[in-house]
Amino acid sequence: MKTQGIITLEPGKRGGQPCIRGMRITVYDVLSYLASGMTQEEILHDFPYLTREDIMACLGYAADRERRTLVVSA
Repeated sequence: MKTQGIITLEPGKRGGQPCIRGMRITVYDVLSYLASGMTQEEILHDFPYLTREDIMACLGYAADRERRTLVVSA
């Protein structure tokens, strides 16, 4: 999953957390919504400035971080 250009890191924004396209919504926010049971459609309805590609980039970013954590731990 391509996250470059979608997931951004800016030291002064949201404490340097990974955000979506420079906005103030973080990867963590989106993952939390999904984990709480919200569907992609509900997220897109509640946050019309997000796209399906944004949500998929969040999932890809999380999967990549998990993979890197496993590699470092091994």
